[in-house]
Amino acid sequence: MATSGPVFRRLVGAVVAGVALAATSGCTVPVDAVAGVSVTVDGHLLGVMMICGHHIDGATLYVESDDTDKTVTVGSWMSARPHKAGLVIWPLDSPAAGWTTTRALVPLTAGTTYTLYGGTKDNSWSTTDVSFTRADRDRLAPGEVLYDDVSDDGDESAVVVPLARFKATACRDM
Repeated sequence: MATSGPVFRRLVGAVVAGVALAATSGCTVPVDAVAGVSVTVDGHLLGVMMICGHHIDGATLYVESDDTDKTVTVGSWMSARPHKAGLVIWPLDSPAAGWTTTRALVPLTAGTTYTLYGGTKDNSWSTTDVSFTRADRDRLAPGEVLYDDVSDDGDESAVVVPLARFKATACRDM
């Protein structure tokens, strides 16, 4: 049992490295889920994913570094079980049942753009990503989701919608 912690950390590190490598190389991971963020009544940040068909194992929050080829992870989470098609919501700044925080969320700073995305352990599926700032988070009301919507012509734009609308339309809008 003592070896499961280091093995898990190595696995998570490999997943993060694989996703980062795929993001910066010509390879792309198929997208089958939509990532978003929301807040609780008391303003705590929530990760939100609408999984469209396959599964997602975890999520990473990162910022672009000054070196454009690199990202800096500021939070990461792995689920105890793969999440299949449907809505998934979990707190990003506190422990959550069924989730392991593999890198505790650092406090968000003003003027920094954060990006949240999800993926699988084997890098076979991913979510769209959502970028936001602390000011974007502060403007969210409980029950609203900020995510990047893709129009019919392929343009992406950040939108804020009620959770019910996100759940009903996010997969259709991919």
